[in-house]
Amino acid sequence: MRLIRIFAALLSLAALGQAQTQIINGVNVVVNDAVITFDQVESAVIPIAETLASEYRNDMPGFQKRLQQLRSEKIEDLIQDKLVLDEFKTAGYMLPESFIEDAIREKIHKQYYGERSRLIKELQSQGLTFEMFRKHERERIIIGAMREQNISMQKVLISPAKISTFYNSHKEEFKIGDQVRLRMISINQMPGADPGSAKRMAEEILRKIEGGVPFAEMAGVYATSSQRAEGGDRGWVDRTYFKAELADVAFSLKAGQHSKVVELAEACYLMQVDDVRPAHVRSLGDVRSEIEKTLRSAEQKRLQKKWVDRLKAKSFVRYF
Repeated sequence: MRLIRIFAALLSLAALGQAQTQIINGVNVVVNDAVITFDQVESAVIPIAETLASEYRNDMPGFQKRLQQLRSEKIEDLIQDKLVLDEFKTAGYMLPESFIEDAIREKIHKQYYGERSRLIKELQSQGLTFEMFRKHERERIIIGAMREQNISMQKVLISPAKISTFYNSHKEEFKIGDQVRLRMISINQMPGADPGSAKRMAEEILRKIEGGVPFAEMAGVYATSSQRAEGGDRGWVDRTYFKAELADVAFSLKAGQHSKVVELAEACYLMQVDDVRPAHVRSLGDVRSEIEKTLRSAEQKRLQKKWVDRLKAKSFVRYF
């Protein structure tokens, strides 16, 4: 059923995008002396479309809109690849055959247990030949090398001043609400058990804590398995971590205080707050690496667009 929906959407997109154009020989785009076919585009789209179909299972119009956007993105990706390959050829660069052979050997070693026959069998199941595979690997290596030469991250330099400017103009994005350093014990309400058994156990644990047994020690016995080794420690959490009933209790506690038993339908809870951290803006030092990564990514995209635009400007690109 899912695949039927995918293909129905693809067909409707083809009708929508090509209603005014006669499709000739399946050609979608011509890039210099190379062509990109509709089949190549759909082959790139369909694997992702299957995932999108699940995400938009109850929203066919939204699915078709996102699919159309995805299709446009894949067309541009394929155009860029053709332009880069042409640039490599025009510039007179050469790729030693040994590079291709080494890359293929490495792929066979990693993905096919070192058995070339496994690769051949998989290619045959997809209707591909080894020469087609080899051509694809050659182009992959060339495109990777050309991108590395023109838009590698090593070419992107982000100054401390840029990071500081970004931080000062985006402080709202680095705000953190009130937080508590929390320890928690939860006693689940087991189906079919005495309705009051979870509460009685939680109250017994509370009596021991109030009698002087450290909360962490009790949590080491009764906390959920993933937190026992840490004494029930959940780390720094904000209000979104909890249901509202638990958040109200946790954020009413001061550092070092523990709660009474909080009884909810699914479980009974005990909480201890080890520390309190008021709402604040994360410091520049804390977010410097995040900002640098964001700025590097944006700059790399800018350089890529500039590079591709330059290649397009001296090439023939026609959409059908």
